[in-house]
Amino acid sequence: MPDRLPPLTALRAFDAAARHMSFAKAADELHVTPAALSYQIKSLEEHLGEPLFRRLNRAVELTDAGAALAPGAKDGFQTLAAAWRAAVRLQDTQSLSVTAGPAFTAKWLAPRLYEFAQAHPEVELRFSASLRMMDFGRDAIDVAIRFGYGPDEGLYSLPLAEEWVAPVMTPDLAARYPTPESLVDAPLIVDHSVDFLEPKCDWPAWFKTMGVTHGPLHGPQFSQADHALDAALAGVGVVLGRRALSVKDVSDGRLVIPFKTALGTGARFRFLCPEGTENRPQVKALREWMLAEIEKTANITESLRIISVMDPKA
Repeated sequence: MPDRLPPLTALRAFDAAARHMSFAKAADELHVTPAALSYQIKSLEEHLGEPLFRRLNRAVELTDAGAALAPGAKDGFQTLAAAWRAAVRLQDTQSLSVTAGPAFTAKWLAPRLYEFAQAHPEVELRFSASLRMMDFGRDAIDVAIRFGYGPDEGLYSLPLAEEWVAPVMTPDLAARYPTPESLVDAPLIVDHSVDFLEPKCDWPAWFKTMGVTHGPLHGPQFSQADHALDAALAGVGVVLGRRALSVKDVSDGRLVIPFKTALGTGARFRFLCPEGTENRPQVKALREWMLAEIEKTANITESLRIISVMDPKA
């Protein structure tokens, strides 16, 4: 039996028929007649030297040979389609598809998008606010912003600014709770979105760092960081605000950081894209703009004493 691959059109016809288990539906998908599709599959079977389908009265089923070929054919065409989309995207210097978590999209990206649009009117941004693991090729994503430790194997990965958490609250609440000790009696908002961090960066860890003894926490609890921060903005209580999500509200005066001790998380937001695409014009424009925006609020970090939870003696 020759090792030479059969024609791509014949393999494509087989893949569609194997997925639909119907020659008629496969023909509709490929926009050909059932007779033309049947001819392509017949030529593939002749190339192989044995049948790939059993033809029944109103249906078809795979033979053992067809069952062996079907998964590889499906994966092969999906891989080829993804590679083609990636090649097409490289020719596009205007649109940029970005995925980031809902909290980062709402609290970091959305409030700053006007500035990016003004600086880069040639770039058409498309956002997917999701924490789902994305496949750059399959999902047609150019850039992902993700929070955590990595690793990011096979990707261009740029860690963004050092991430920390510190108590943030409205100016009115800051006047009512002027010392770390007084926070024991404050309504403390719990943000469960950082529960995965090790060591923990939570209220018990912050109080321990400050040498403050506290009892059970009392206050609302949220699974999403942006919801917890919105509650703090509404004056509901005090939250351990994450740098990336809270610095704009702090910079604009809506929230304050009255106690200048923060916990360094060790985790970071990372700017991710497929290796080799980081210098595409629109990818580079977004990366450099983000770094410039982060620098605008660097003074807030510089005013803090950041204690690393990875090394409490630091």
